[in-house]
Amino acid sequence: MTIKGEKRFSYAALVTPALLIYLAVVAFPTIFSVALSMTNYNGGKIFGNTNIGFVGLKFYKWMFTEPTGSFYVSLKNNLYIVAVSVFGQIPLGFMLAYILSRKLIKRGANFFQTMIFLPNIISPIIIGVLFNVFIRSPNSVVMEIARIINPNAEFSIGSRPMLPVLVVILWMWTGFYMVLFLAHMQRIDPTIIEAARIDGAKESQILQHVVLPAMVGEIVTCSILAISGSLTTFDLIYAMTSGGPAGQTRVLSLFMYQSAFQGSANFPLANAISTVIVLISLVLIVITRRVGKIFNKEED
Repeated sequence: MTIKGEKRFSYAALVTPALLIYLAVVAFPTIFSVALSMTNYNGGKIFGNTNIGFVGLKFYKWMFTEPTGSFYVSLKNNLYIVAVSVFGQIPLGFMLAYILSRKLIKRGANFFQTMIFLPNIISPIIIGVLFNVFIRSPNSVVMEIARIINPNAEFSIGSRPMLPVLVVILWMWTGFYMVLFLAHMQRIDPTIIEAARIDGAKESQILQHVVLPAMVGEIVTCSILAISGSLTTFDLIYAMTSGGPAGQTRVLSLFMYQSAFQGSANFPLANAISTVIVLISLVLIVITRRVGKIFNKEED
């Protein structure tokens, strides 16, 4: 065997196992899910459904036109989470990372960093239950304090039931992006920053003209992570609200779960929802990458 042939064999031997795993775990389930969403399959013989047939886009049409608007409520809540993640967690995480990397906090920086990252090592289920007791329930800590101030205070989450959820999500994941940004900022050559300071650059100018241009790629990566994570949020909301009250805090992943496993099983609808989640995620990621390229060109 020639050297070229040995290289090809080595590449094939290294790539094939990963490719097979990808096809089995990702590609096949995705294609099967799309196909299933176009049938009337609801569990086969176990659920008394023996006549499996092709129904086309029936469940997609129902999802977009059903009277209660569950899909649009779920989509709106997911977009709220995306907005909080991209325009809340990432800028806040970036600024916290900048403060730590520039050593603008003289004492307790390690404690400060640990406390912000701490929510990431706690199960979202536990966080959801704790915040439900702390904020949302009629006998929550917040309501007990309110009753001390005003004995006639009554439990109400008002017209914005997603607000407590968004606050928890902002608190929970900001530390994750802070650590990612901090790791990347520590790779910036300190002599560049020192040269800028010698030239008389202020802290704001260092941030704008030195740090931000070097972090564009990392910001795009974090935005993609935030978008994909926001559209698949399930465990925190399931533990905190279960989609209530009256479905006002339901998200797409919870809508998919309830369609498949609660009440009358509707697996095609659940798979249709999952397909829409993937498509929305791809569209938002493409937009994010395009915006990232525009900023990269501007910096060049």
